[in-house]
Amino acid sequence: MIGVLVSGEGTNLQALIDEGLPVVAVASDRRDVPALLRASAAGIPTATFSVECHESRAERDLVMAAWLEEHGVELVVLAGYMQLLTAPFLERFPERIINVHPSLLPSFPGVHAVEEALAHGVRWTGATVHVVDEGVDTGPIVLQEPVPVLEGDTPETLHARIQEVEHRLLPAAVRLFLGQVATR
Repeated sequence: MIGVLVSGEGTNLQALIDEGLPVVAVASDRRDVPALLRASAAGIPTATFSVECHESRAERDLVMAAWLEEHGVELVVLAGYMQLLTAPFLERFPERIINVHPSLLPSFPGVHAVEEALAHGVRWTGATVHVVDEGVDTGPIVLQEPVPVLEGDTPETLHARIQEVEHRLLPAAVRLFLGQVATR
């Protein structure tokens, strides 16, 4: 059973839903994001856990972890979730949290990966699914796929091509974690 953490549009969440993967709960740090509407439209329970509503990030993460556990979540997927998770959350789901990132890690960790790839003039970047640890995009790599940087690429055009790869790579990684064999 999968719990997905989101902060924005939810296109990676939609890829998981479209693949028929068992998403049972979707949590966000922000209200009124399109990802929560996608989950609701699919009949998936949603909740918002804003840090402003708690004494600390650690408290927020414990409350969110408890909510996910109440929904039977065994694997947590970060799909555009833009918050670092604290140790108390990581300890509740040891080695059962994965993230999708728009670069070939370990290159360009963090929130500006696409812009940094373009600024550095690389010819290839890509998408990575990795296990989440206490660092920023430092956990063990599960799957990666390269994406060429084309002449004239902007952050928007490059990110759009990377997202196409993410939408394939993330469901494949989830299947690996769930012990399923991809049939596509």
